[in-house]
Amino acid sequence: MKIFPAIDIKDKKCVRLIKGKFDNKTEYKTSPVDQAGKFKDYGFKNLHIVDLDGALTGTLANLNIIQEITNKYNLKIEVGGGIRSIDNIKKYVDSGVEKVILGSAAIKRKEFLKEACFKFKNKIALGLDAKDGKLSVSGWKEDLNIKTLDFLKEVNDFGLSRLIYTDINRDGTKASPNFDETVKIAEISKCPVIISGGVASISDIKKAKELNNKNIEGIIVGKAIYDGDIKLEELAKELDA
Repeated sequence: MKIFPAIDIKDKKCVRLIKGKFDNKTEYKTSPVDQAGKFKDYGFKNLHIVDLDGALTGTLANLNIIQEITNKYNLKIEVGGGIRSIDNIKKYVDSGVEKVILGSAAIKRKEFLKEACFKFKNKIALGLDAKDGKLSVSGWKEDLNIKTLDFLKEVNDFGLSRLIYTDINRDGTKASPNFDETVKIAEISKCPVIISGGVASISDIKKAKELNNKNIEGIIVGKAIYDGDIKLEELAKELDA
């Protein structure tokens, strides 16, 4: 199972939010580039990056930082946050990221998602963020009355290369991921699924592996690393040989 340490960038700093709320933010001293290097040094090959400035503005606010990370380290990076146009997808693909994560724009404009999957084969990941089984968009400020599973069925044949499922109520809380809901999504998804939101300890990583679900590709770990609940040397032992 792939492990994706997370870097959320805001004002050029590494931050973590609780339940996606910008007024509930913790800033960390290490720069995003140095943090990526630290993950690389411990043997991690995959990285999950969110441009929180981009999520708020719809611009590629931190493209230069992400470009520096791709240039400096040989990491497989997935990046999301406010990517709302074909042109911006191309800029990220050209910068060397492995997967571009589409969220709100793709959910609100399914034709945009379809076009992106067609133009950038094996590059498009879909971020499905949900509260109580229903989708939430626009920085989790807008709750849609759409069931996550129903939406997935509508876009399942678009040619997605990855799906990242986040339970918003767990994100940044270290309350353990919503494994049950993730398994339901993995059972119907035609692309591999990543577990996101709420990882608290190494036991959550072990539980994800024990699911033994061939369509669950990996797990994202964020706040528990930054708060010291999960030590990188411990986490590195869980990497697939």
